[in-house]
Amino acid sequence: MALNRRHFLSVGLAGTALLQAPMLLAQTVFHVVVVGGGAGGATVARLLASSGVRVSLVEPNPKYHTCFLSNLFLGGLRDHQGFVFGYEALVAAGVTLVQSRVVGVDRDVKSVSLDTGEVLAYDRLVLAPGIDFREGAVPGWSLADAQRMPHAYKEQDQTQLLRDQIDAMPRGGTFAMLAPPNPYRCPPAPYERISMIAHRLERTNPTAKILIFDPKDKFTKQTLFENAWGKYYNGMITWFGPDFGADAVEVRPDAMEVIVDGDVQAVDVCNVIPAQIAGAVAHLAGVTDETGWAPVDAFSLRSKLDPLVSVIGDSASQGDMPKSAFAANSHAHAAASAILAEMVGNAAPPPSYANACWSLLAPNDAVKITETFHATAEKIVSDEIYISAPNEPAETRRATAEEGLAWYEGITADIFG
Repeated sequence: MALNRRHFLSVGLAGTALLQAPMLLAQTVFHVVVVGGGAGGATVARLLASSGVRVSLVEPNPKYHTCFLSNLFLGGLRDHQGFVFGYEALVAAGVTLVQSRVVGVDRDVKSVSLDTGEVLAYDRLVLAPGIDFREGAVPGWSLADAQRMPHAYKEQDQTQLLRDQIDAMPRGGTFAMLAPPNPYRCPPAPYERISMIAHRLERTNPTAKILIFDPKDKFTKQTLFENAWGKYYNGMITWFGPDFGADAVEVRPDAMEVIVDGDVQAVDVCNVIPAQIAGAVAHLAGVTDETGWAPVDAFSLRSKLDPLVSVIGDSASQGDMPKSAFAANSHAHAAASAILAEMVGNAAPPPSYANACWSLLAPNDAVKITETFHATAEKIVSDEIYISAPNEPAETRRATAEEGLAWYEGITADIFG
């Protein structure tokens, strides 16, 4: 399925016809507080404000740095500034931007407390806080060690740090990645990252080695990635699964060592991507369960623990959809539609969910996976999936790479206006 910018926007808006109808909502005192200004939160804030709803978007950062596509920065194929977006268009659409951090949520009185001392009352609360890391997931590593062994899976400065460390590797040095267990943000991302790092090292440090320690016995697009690693990167990359002890790895950041099944491996750079849970605000709000994620209704994305709270994007435990920017944007359209329908006493149209992910294997060689979903009483369920085939012609792979860049332009326009 080819997706250009126009087609992306049509997919994203499917099932949200309610958003296009005259709502005459400008006079309402109904207040929606949205926490998190990423792919999900910024989208739902813009959609609701554009329909006349009073919306406050709580986001501590004045700019948003997209994690999606940032692997191209590691590979030297895109400049840092190409990932940075402001909230000016959202403010112009009527969103009130509140640059603060949430320090408390009181669901009984329907309020959000901020680090400035301000308290925001809400009629509906939408949480889109992304991910956090499960404490103690990697023995020997904590967030305090992220300057020595970066995760580079949330903040932009971590991505810059990882690239700087790669560039400072000695000739013939060793790069190691600890891949995360399921579920986690953007399933193909660690392996695209490996491809982009290998591309960079092929040009700057061709005798370097890359080691992947993976607790999973398989990963998405595995054949496509491994074929590309053999084709482009000349034995540089070695993947170790649980059969080789990669499900029980510990690290020693001060010594720059990785211990696998008792064997010590000295490394020059180590990218630790820990197990993940819902963002901290979801836990503050008390809408997570024993899994660490926030269970939601598949039709509306409302929390199963509080119908006045919606949880969208990576933090949501919703069923079969992966955690991705595309999925978060899809959630945002469904959540906005459900909120608007409730405000006017109508039934929301059935949501239309989709996900797509493009992975760059080398310059002008990309593969993709696309999937559609539907909501059931239990969860969001996968309908149809497409994945690139091995041994596709070069022109097909080039077109897929161009398609992925077009999607990026489309989704960032849909999020930020």
